[in-house]
Formats: sequence, structure tokens, C-alpha cells
Amino acid sequence: MLENVTFRYPGAPEPALRDASWTVPGGAFVLVAGRSASGKSTLLRCLNGLVPHFSGGTFGGTSVVAGTDTRFASPRDLSVHVGFVFQDPEAQLVTSRVADEIAFGLEHHGVARTTMRKRVEETLDLLGIAHLRDRRPQHLSGGERQRVAIAAALAMHPRLLVLDEPTSQLDPLAAEDVLAALTRLNEDLGLTVVVAEHRLERLLARADRVLTLAGADGVWREGTPRQIAAVLDPVALPPVTQVGRRIGHDPLPLTVKEGRALAVAVSLPDAPRRAPVPATGDIAIAAKGVTVRRSERVVLQDVSLDIHFGEFVALIGRNGGGKTTLLRALMGLEGVSRGKVTVGGVDAHLGDRDAIGRQIGYLPQQAGSLFFKERLIDELRFTIRARKGIDDTASMIQRFDLGDLVDRHPLDLSGGERERAALAAAMAGGPRILLLDEPTRGMDAWSKAGLGQLLRELQEEGVAIVMATHDMELVARVASRVVMLGDREIIGDGTPNEVLPGSLTFTTQINKIFGGRWLTVDEVAPDRARG
Repeated sequence: MLENVTFRYPGAPEPALRDASWTVPGGAFVLVAGRSASGKSTLLRCLNGLVPHFSGGTFGGTSVVAGTDTRFASPRDLSVHVGFVFQDPEAQLVTSRVADEIAFGLEHHGVARTTMRKRVEETLDLLGIAHLRDRRPQHLSGGERQRVAIAAALAMHPRLLVLDEPTSQLDPLAAEDVLAALTRLNEDLGLTVVVAEHRLERLLARADRVLTLAGADGVWREGTPRQIAAVLDPVALPPVTQVGRRIGHDPLPLTVKEGRALAVAVSLPDAPRRAPVPATGDIAIAAKGVTVRRSERVVLQDVSLDIHFGEFVALIGRNGGGKTTLLRALMGLEGVSRGKVTVGGVDAHLGDRDAIGRQIGYLPQQAGSLFFKERLIDELRFTIRARKGIDDTASMIQRFDLGDLVDRHPLDLSGGERERAALAAAMAGGPRILLLDEPTRGMDAWSKAGLGQLLRELQEEGVAIVMATHDMELVARVASRVVMLGDREIIGDGTPNEVLPGSLTFTTQINKIFGGRWLTVDEVAPDRARG
């Protein structure tokens, strides 16, 4: 329970939370939604004492969890009651073996060895990661690391489990598995679950209650999922719910199953056919027969791919399927055991590294790893000088709505703000090739829509874009080409309307409901798309 909580981070001009009061019923499944920097992560960190004990700052009011006033209990003491999973799993992984990582908290609290082994095995099975037991967390994909972090929190058998965007790095199937596990724990064991998430299509129908935040001075709304869906900005709603709102369907559908009634209510226009974008530009990157090995394990097998200037390629596939490895290989950061990659006709692994780097803007999954200046404005200027490009600092600040953040330390920003800042840094100086690894992680729906529009504009300007992502809704709206990786090789290559339809997992809500080549809200409800 939070009562009249006001909190200001050290040096911040305004409070992150102001006079916040909130009660979480025991055994509830609560979804916390809202724009980036609205205070979601701060609110969650009040529940386990990280605010204010770790963050510092000025804290007023009362926060009581499991009968304990968090102002007077350390995060270590609270960890017995509250399991916490961060936006960035690297922030909490500390050991060199997955099984040891899951056991770490149990050892720290002196849990008996027999009990510890049982809990480790149970959580490995529950999260579907038993095959990762002896792997090093540092060698896992981002999504695999996320599941390990969740398993480590669950192994403590907390009364309250708090998760900050737990599915942001997961492929659709892995995300469904994790959320199904959370639902089982909530329903079968009475575990109280609080989840902050931007991707509402995954969680809206699972929650008992939804809390939406609009910043320290904004309006907080709380209600049932359907009550919130009726008043929330449609941009943030699941696609199936957006269609329901557009056609005035009652009750509003929250799931694909409920949305099947829309297939009868909606009069579909002509079937969509997105024509392939002609590959008229020169080849920006060419991969020929690329194979990547790590120790005895083959990560990529005989991958050949040409990326042209003016193409927007979405790279999709399951966690651990090689997307990040391929992106890194395309710019020469990942060594290849066989094959060749060229960037602008120059061998990516043997050519001038500085010259190749000036052509490419790269956004890794861990956006924070890009930053080493103390002010965002200095970070942008440094990147531009390194690329010897045009000084487009002012343009980047305006395009990414960073005006209020330029004098802040990049690592002090919220997850969504940091992602926008990292994108601005990747694009600063005008690189002609963009390689983006999960660029929408931590972004709210409004920022994501703006990013999609910006990337389409860059594509029209002739920039070659390759984006690894698990966000099929975004892929359907903005990509001109989709490349699907499976079993270490390319298993699909074509337009979104060719690759996504009919998939059980790698497709959109709209396609699951309407079938055919239908993928987006605007395709099935165009008459009200601009209403």
C-alpha cells in the first residue's frame, strides 16, 4: 500500500511521483500502464525499497508491503517478500552459470540445500529453460536472460512478484509461455503479481485490475481491463480492441478469441497486397554463405542476404535464433567461421573499421552501453564528430523529443527515454545504414508510432534499415521486407503480407482473427482509421 507518496530523484527538478496513493489487493494480477517517464518504474521500486534506499532522493509518505514499512526495511530484507525483475536483466545477473543464478538469492538467505535444489529445478521447468541450466548468462540471448531473471525471482517464493516490462525482449511464443506461467502462479498459488508493460495486447485480458499513470501531475486511472480500454487513448490499445472501438462493438474485445466476433461485424475492403519495394538502390550490405560458431555450437548456418539502400528489413525469429549475431556479423563485430560480409563493397571484417563504422548506425539491445558522456547533448556531438558527418544535433533533438533531456546523464533517463536517446545517437551524423536490435524496448505506444514514421521517412531518403524485433504489430505497419530466422538459417523472406500470415506465433492479432493477408487495424477498418 502506498499512501501520499511523493518522491524526487537526486537533482531532479520535479518529483517522479506526487501524492500517490495505491493499494494492491492480495492475490491480484495488476497491470501498470502509461507513457514513458510517467513514473511506472519508480512506483514499482517503491514496493521493494529500491526507492529510496538505493536511488537516494527525497521520499515522503508511507509504503507498506506485506506488513513491512519499506522506509525502515532494506531491499535485502524485503526480497523475502517481494520478487523484482528489472527492465534490463543484465542489471541483476551476477553469476557465471544459470542454475547458480537461480540459486543465488536462496543461498544468500540461507535456504537449505535440498530445498534450494528443488526450487531451482521447479523454476527451470516452469520457465522452460531447463536446457540452459549449465550455460553462462553472458552467452544467452536477451530474451533467454530475461527468463533467467524471472526464474531467479520466482525461486524465492515471494508473496508479491513485481516485473518491469518482463516481455520486452521475448519472442511471441516465449512471452506467452512466461505470462502463462505468471497466470498459473497467480491463480493456483495466490501469488500477487504487479506488471508494468507497454505491450497491452499481451497482458490486458490477464489482469484483474489496470492502473494507468500519466506522470506526476497527471490523472491516474484504475479499473477493470474493459473499463480502462473504453477510455484509454486508442494508440495504446491492443489492435483487436482498437478495431472494436472504431466500429463501436459492445462489449469491447480484449483477446483474439473475443475478437472473432469482429470478423462477422466488419465489412472487409479489398484484400491488402503490399507490393515489394523494388531493390533499385545499390547493395548496402551483402552476406554470402555466412556461418558463425561459438565453441562447438553453430549459431548461424550458411546465411546469404543482400540489403539494398532504401530497404526496410525486419529480422524476426525466436529468442536465441541468431538475430543479434547476424546484425553484429553484418557490421563486422561478430567473427565468421565461413563466408563473407561486405559493407558498401568493402570486406566488413578486413576493411577499414573506422570507415565502415562511419557508414553504420548501430543500436544494441543494451542501449546504455552506447553512452559514456555525462550529458546527452555531448553524446550526440561526440558521435557526429566521430562520423565526420553533418552536425544534425538540433534535428535529432527535435525528432526524438529530447529537448528537456539534453543536459541529463543518459543513464539517469527512464527506459523509454534512454531508448530514444540511444536511437538519436545511432542516427546522429547521418549514417546511410541503420542496424537496430530491439529498438522499441521500453518505448510507449506513442513513441513507437513516432519511431515507425521516422524510420519510414529515412527509408524513403534511401537509408538501408535492418531491425531485429519481436514486435509483429510494428513489423506489419512499417517494414517493407521481412526476413525470418529459424534453426540458424533463413526460413522466410518477403513482404510482411507474404511472411507473416498464417503463422501461429509470428503474426499479428488482426491476422489471427481475419486470416488471409490482413495484418493491421487500418487494413480492416479503414473508414474510421482517421476518425
